[in-house]
Amino acid sequence: HVAKMIGAIGVVGLIPTAIAQTEQREAQSHEGSSAFIRDVRRATHELQNVAAAIAAGYVSTRNCASGQSEGAMGVHFVNEANIADGALDTQRPEVLVYEPVGGQLRLVAIGFLVGAEQWNAANAGPPVLGGQLFHYVGAPNRLRNPAYYELHVWAWKRNPNGDFSDWNPTVSCAQYTGATSVETAVSGAGHGH
Repeated sequence: HVAKMIGAIGVVGLIPTAIAQTEQREAQSHEGSSAFIRDVRRATHELQNVAAAIAAGYVSTRNCASGQSEGAMGVHFVNEANIADGALDTQRPEVLVYEPVGGQLRLVAIGFLVGAEQWNAANAGPPVLGGQLFHYVGAPNRLRNPAYYELHVWAWKRNPNGDFSDWNPTVSCAQYTGATSVETAVSGAGHGH
């Protein structure tokens, strides 16, 4: 019994050390993700304005992604050229996500996306950007797309579920009634013949 007690005391004595090491790793990871988020914010600062995003080649999906109980993502604007190139670069995000608030769209998150087949053909492992591993979304999926990898970065609105979670419980689609006047005006101006 004494040996078991000494063994148990030894294990208990290691727990504070293990907790401290875990906390240190998490702090280092958070510092790294904070630098990544700052880079994403710098790269997308001008794109907070929907008209600037549209001028830069982003097109609205014209719907607001809302979950059953997880909250929402928002209105996605996609850049087909950035998606097609298969490259992942903080300076050229594939997706911008806006929350409808008071008749306006506010940039809340940035999405990085690459087709799984395209990525897997050129790379040995799954995509990582800014130290963050992408989520794999198999097919069939809610977007009815082939399998892809994605990473949401909540650079412009805090997400209590984490900076890289898909859904944000503080985002709502309740105020979205369809394309906003800015989306319609800018999109219409770009497509008139």
